[in-house]
Amino acid sequence: MSNSAAKNKIKVLIVEDEILIGLMLAKKLRSYGYDTGEIETTGEGAVERAGLEKPDVILMDVALGGEMNGFEAASRIKKERGTPIIIFSGYDERSLQEQIRTIEPVAVLTKMGPIAEMRDAIEKAVQRGQV
Repeated sequence: MSNSAAKNKIKVLIVEDEILIGLMLAKKLRSYGYDTGEIETTGEGAVERAGLEKPDVILMDVALGGEMNGFEAASRIKKERGTPIIIFSGYDERSLQEQIRTIEPVAVLTKMGPIAEMRDAIEKAVQRGQV
């Protein structure tokens, strides 16, 4: 058994208000061996689940249902738990630079970008979390 197969699955919390995109992403990530669990659709739910489930990394959309957007949820999770966060969005990244900078995400990805970029960012986040 290889060393990577022997280690525990990387737990990824997907926070995405468009449930079909979240399900599609979860299915793809599970096919690569990640543990994704249920899709979270609100910032408030993301904060709560991050505390309960203690994921290794969080994929956070910026536009969410509920009172708390993705930036607010990511900021709170980072402060309370220190969980590595990957921001993914359908918005133009330049218009979000100031808010993104305050969160210090591992990566900022476009929603429908290549899955390889997402996998690389997850691996980078997990390595960062182990240091």
